[in-house]
Amino acid sequence: MQAQIVTFIISEDARGQADFYIQALGGEIGLLNTFENMPGIPEAHQHKVMHMSLTIGGGNKLILTDAFQETAKSTNMGLAITFEREEDARAAYSHLGNGGTEKYPFALQPWGAYYGEVVDRYGMTWQLVYQG
Repeated sequence: MQAQIVTFIISEDARGQADFYIQALGGEIGLLNTFENMPGIPEAHQHKVMHMSLTIGGGNKLILTDAFQETAKSTNMGLAITFEREEDARAAYSHLGNGGTEKYPFALQPWGAYYGEVVDRYGMTWQLVYQG
């Protein structure tokens, strides 16, 4: 069997979160559909994002959708991203941590890689790695 995992994020602000990730990691929005043409959707929710595909950081896929109510923040899942260049990892760590929380400083680790961890302003945990 062959399969691919794509991260699916339920957001309170899918457009803002996507823009934040594009600024932090580079990338682009590939597809954006709203709830506008879905039957039974209240007027207030018609312009919310139903499905947005996003490519970030050199080809990584994310899917985002807007929640219809406040979302709970999860601490049992995160995203790990490995960089080919140390300066790219440091820049991403800084950008993703802007407005968020530093959990673990980006630094050389005993196992020989650089590693850092932040929770971004949207509540997503990021583990950033540069192997060297």
